[in-house]
Formats: sequence, C-alpha cells, structure tokens
Amino acid sequence: LLPSITLAGLAILFFFYIRAHFPYFSADFWTVLRSVGLGLRLLKYKRIKPFYSILDCFLDAVKSHPDKIFLHFEGRAYTYGEVDRQSNKVSRALQAEARLKEGDAVALFMANEPSFVWIWLGLAKLGCPAALLNFNIRSKSLLHCFSCCGAKVIIASPELQGAVEEVLPTLREQGISVYLLSESCSVPGINALLDKISQASDQPMSRDLRANVHIRSTAIYIYTSGTTGLPKAAVVTHERVWASSFLQAACGVTTEDIFYINLPLYHSAGFLIGLVGGIERGITIILRRKFSASQFWDDCRKHDVTVMQYIGETMRYLCNMPKKENEKNHKVRIAIGNGVRPDVWAEFLHRFGDIKVKELYAATEGNIGFINYTSKIGAVGRVNFVHKVGGGSMSFDIEKEEPVRNSAGLCIKAAVGETGLLVGKVTQRSPFVGYAGNQQQTEKKRLRDVLKKGDLYFNSGDLLRIDSDNFVYFQDRVGDTFRWKGENVATSEVADILTMAYCVLEANVYGVKVEGHEGRIGMAAVTLKEGQDFDCADAYKQVATYLPTYARPRFIRIQPSLEMTGTFKMKKVKLVEEGFNPAQIKDPLYFLDPEKKTYVPMTEEIYRAIASMEIKL
Repeated sequence: LLPSITLAGLAILFFFYIRAHFPYFSADFWTVLRSVGLGLRLLKYKRIKPFYSILDCFLDAVKSHPDKIFLHFEGRAYTYGEVDRQSNKVSRALQAEARLKEGDAVALFMANEPSFVWIWLGLAKLGCPAALLNFNIRSKSLLHCFSCCGAKVIIASPELQGAVEEVLPTLREQGISVYLLSESCSVPGINALLDKISQASDQPMSRDLRANVHIRSTAIYIYTSGTTGLPKAAVVTHERVWASSFLQAACGVTTEDIFYINLPLYHSAGFLIGLVGGIERGITIILRRKFSASQFWDDCRKHDVTVMQYIGETMRYLCNMPKKENEKNHKVRIAIGNGVRPDVWAEFLHRFGDIKVKELYAATEGNIGFINYTSKIGAVGRVNFVHKVGGGSMSFDIEKEEPVRNSAGLCIKAAVGETGLLVGKVTQRSPFVGYAGNQQQTEKKRLRDVLKKGDLYFNSGDLLRIDSDNFVYFQDRVGDTFRWKGENVATSEVADILTMAYCVLEANVYGVKVEGHEGRIGMAAVTLKEGQDFDCADAYKQVATYLPTYARPRFIRIQPSLEMTGTFKMKKVKLVEEGFNPAQIKDPLYFLDPEKKTYVPMTEEIYRAIASMEIKL
C-alpha cells in the first residue's frame, strides 16, 4: 500500500510541477498528437492508389449521407446528393460545349454562390484545375490573371458580364471561350451556359476522366498580390489542398458542426479552410454572398452556426455594431481566421462570450504556418519542434529589405523577442511550388544559403517575433506589399496606375497605419511633370477605373523628388513613419473623397474626422 501512496504522491507532485513550469504542456501535447495523426493521413493519401482526392472525399460523403444539408444560401438548402448531381450536369455540359479534357485550366470569375461550388466540383470530375479569379479585378489585372494560369475557358457570373465585356476583344483574339452563367446572352463571343447545364444528364462521371491526377498535380490556382505589381497565380497542388483541409480538424471542428463562410471563395481562407475543410469534415456550410455585420449574429442564430470564419476587419466590424442584450445568445464555439488586433480580440470575447479564437498564420503558396491553439490573445501561433526543424525567424535589415548575413554569407537566427523574417525550409515534405507562368517571381521567393551553403528556404516576406514562451506575433509585411480590408495590395501595380495620370511623373506607393483599423491604408508620394499642377480629377479617374476600392491610395503627398537607396530603390520607411498628418507634413497632401469622386486637399479637419472615425475608410 505504501509504495502505491508514494507513487500517487509523486504523480501529483509531477503534475503540479509540469503545470507550474510548463503551463502549455497539455495544449502542446494534444496539438502535436493531433498533428501527427493528420500528418499520417496525408502520408496515406500520398501513397494510396488510385489517388484519393478531396473530390473522392466529397463523393464518399454523398454515399454516406446524401440527404444531409451541404450548403445553405439565401433561404435555399442544397444536400450533398443535390450538389453532386448538379456538378455531374456541369461536367457533362462543359465536356460537350468547351471540349474540356483532363489538365485543362478553367478560370472562374464568380462571387460567392452555390454554383461556384458545383462548377468547381464539376471541373474536378474532369480532372481540370480551376483558377479562382478575384471578382474585384478589372481590365489589365483581369487579363493578366487569366493568362498566367494558361486557361482557355472562363466562366463568369451574370453580374460580372460588364467586366468581361471590357476585355472581350482581347479574349477573342486569344481564342478564349467565354461562358456566362445565364440562360441566354446576346453579346457575340459570350456563350450562355446555364441552359446547357440544365439540359445535361446528372449521371455520375467516370473516374477514368481524371485517371492521371495525382498528389502533386495542380488542383487550383489562387491569386496573391506581390512585388510584381500584378497578382501572382499560386499553384495549389492536391497535396496542399489536403493539408489546408485539415485546419478545421486541427482547430477542433467535428462532423456535427455548422460552419459559416462569409469570406470570398476566391481566397484561400474561404475556399481551402472553409469550403474544402468543410468537405473533409462532412459538415453543413452556411454560405453568404458577402459579409454583413448587421446580419451576422442573426444568421448564426437562425442556422445554429457553431464555427465562424473571420479576418481582422470583420471582427472589428462586429465589435463596432451597437450593443444588444442578446449578443451572447448563440451557439458559436470556435472562430477561425487571422489578422485580428489584440484589443479587438479582447472586446470580441467580452461582448460575444467564450468563443475559442483560433488565430492562424499561413500563406497560400507558403510551406510554413502556425495555429494559436491556446487562444492567447494577440499571438498568431506557437512554435513547436516541427517549426524549429522546418524553418524559423532570421535577423532582418529593414532599410536594405534583406536578411542580415554573417561573414560566411549565411543568415543569422533572430534572437528571442527580436523581429525577424519568417522562412520555411523547402523539402520533399514541405515544398514550395511557386507561381504559374512567373518563374522570376517564384525565384524571388526562394532564399538560398540560409543556415548552410546550398540550402533552400521559402521567403515568406513577413516579419514575425517569437517570445520566450514560444508564442509567435505578426509584426509587419516586407517592402512592396501591404494589406488593407483583408486584401493584399501590390504597391508597384498602384504606382503604374497613378503614373497614367498625365500630371504624375513618378509614384512611390506604401501603406500607412490608421488608428483603430487593421492593416495599412494606401498612400502615395508622387512627383509631378515639369510645369504641371496636381490634377485631382484625372488622378481619381485613373485609380477609380483601374483599381479595386481597397487598392486605391486614399492619401497623396506631392514631393519635389523621391528619395532613393544606393541601388535606386524608392525609400519608404521614413514616409511610412510620417503618415498623413497635415500638421506634421509640409508637402501638399490630398485625400480621396469617394463622395465627391475626386482628390481634395487634406486638411486638419479631415484628419480629425478620420481619427474620430466620422469619416469611414
């Protein structure tokens, strides 16, 4: 009896010792255990013959629960069986009309709607990767996005017909087949598709149509902004699709949960984590055309939502809504997303109850990521031994915008608490595939000779800080990209558009912080052509015509010359620090006034109205 009591006492002492010295041991242990299990599943899918894709997972769900609701959208419910049959009709219609075959890329230019889902599934049944186009892009950007994935077919929603017509002459020159999801279309060169789908058979498609698809085949293209100035098509393989789909499971989502998607499906968050993750779990998804703060909680209560998605901006919008008595009257237990500020995070929990916020860090094309599985406010994740083996944070020179290297030419690991550049080691298990049709930009994301000569790492372009407790905090983006309204904005694309204004000689575009807002809003320092004054109307016309709302520079600073580095790169650090306060900046400043549809002189009155949030940005 005595040895048993002694052992029990030692066990209790050990428990309290672990709890006191390693407060996150339990969370770390179960997270690593769950990750190992998911890793073994991925390994199984890599080896299984024939290849088992997320489409096969969906088809298994159709067999096991055909009458379970898969999608709720605008008052209509669609079962797994219905979506499957509808996707069969899509496959047959596109096979007959567009002569699609395995490997042909097809661009989807669509907003959030059920047809987005079954068209993607229909393409997958033909072995065709889908390129998910951002429905906000227009003109030059739209043509660029379309061409870099090598697609010969584009399918668009009826409400986007005008945007398609803008570029139709170029598409026709290139022999592109253009389809509109409508019963009819009178525009020459645009073919109606909905009538063909409705007339097609809904019988299952043969698996032989995708017999050559494997784990490393391209599944989809998702567009990410970068230093090129135009969006880059990140190649998302079936391996990456599977890995992303496991994020719901890693966050504790079960088959009984109901998942709410209000983020755009053209983004990896909405598509990979939300939709594809939902298929992996076999759950019901509430799909919304776009986010609405005023209807968010009513939707959650109406549909018994248990898991929500967010980005920092949407979380803030919810917190900015007028308070109500029933705010904690809902079933939401998990929130998955990224980019929320600590103060907003704390306010969200205070107002809406004990929701487990699973803050993520990841990049669509990247090979390293984090999950804050402890829900510690402010952190984007936690480092474990997997990250220490596969990547880390390197000391970074902000002015030169490059990693600091030692006398041997190797990078230096960032010290604890030091802000550094996040990198991920490129291996067979953690590949970096790169961007379609853009070898130059793919190479820019490759960092060589990091910890030893000849090694290869993925350069995330993000600065993070890891504290003494191994929590990871996002600090900033590097250089030529900033984030606003949940979208990445490429500065050189904006600069190209600004210089289309007749009066502008050069433009240096950057993002500046605004109190009370996530990310950075667009600002530009410009020089004018000799003898020219700043033409407010023309500058507004260019940015309004060619840039989506989130990418338009809201502030413009007129300078006599732009400061350059020794390698003729535009200096931004000082400009970013100086911001847009007219009381501190002697250069002429202008503000984009969307109501007046022009740029207006920036006054201290406007500045105060922005600070007090009277002016909505």
